[in-house]
Amino acid sequence: MTEQQDTDIPDDIAVPDDVALAEAVVAPGEFRAAMARFPSGVVVVTTRCQDGIPRGFTASSFCSVSLEPPMVLVCLANSADSAWSFARCDRFAVSVLTPVHQPLALRFATKGTDKFAAGGMRLGPGGLPTVERALSELDCEAYARHPAGDHTVLIGRVTGVRLGEGSPMVYYDRDFRTLA
Repeated sequence: MTEQQDTDIPDDIAVPDDVALAEAVVAPGEFRAAMARFPSGVVVVTTRCQDGIPRGFTASSFCSVSLEPPMVLVCLANSADSAWSFARCDRFAVSVLTPVHQPLALRFATKGTDKFAAGGMRLGPGGLPTVERALSELDCEAYARHPAGDHTVLIGRVTGVRLGEGSPMVYYDRDFRTLA
């Protein structure tokens, strides 16, 4: 008897073909409501354009990808003001937010605003803007970009970490929350 690999699909599991997958339709509002029931942390992701202008956005779609080497991913809407900059940057920083950062998270989530004008930011060791008093900060080298519907998955290799103190801000049911 041969040992079955973890990647093998057992015979008793039906795998839909490509046609069945293509026909599955979920209304955007229904999908959005389902995803609102999944709590996630909140981050601000920043970079600098080639001309030195800082750019950034708020994200709740952020997670670790690999331990060796250390890698993370974040998803950015293709319609975001900063999408062009992140499509071309070679470095970016991720700041994990605490509840006191809610106004900053809203500012970085709003299109058409000067996200860096109202303060709350500082320069990290590599010269990228990061959030003051963040729960953690990650310096990243852009590793890969993958198109995914109306978003781009940006994968970064972590080159530096700084830890802060506090509790995380959580995004759940379309609102910012704290852990109790």
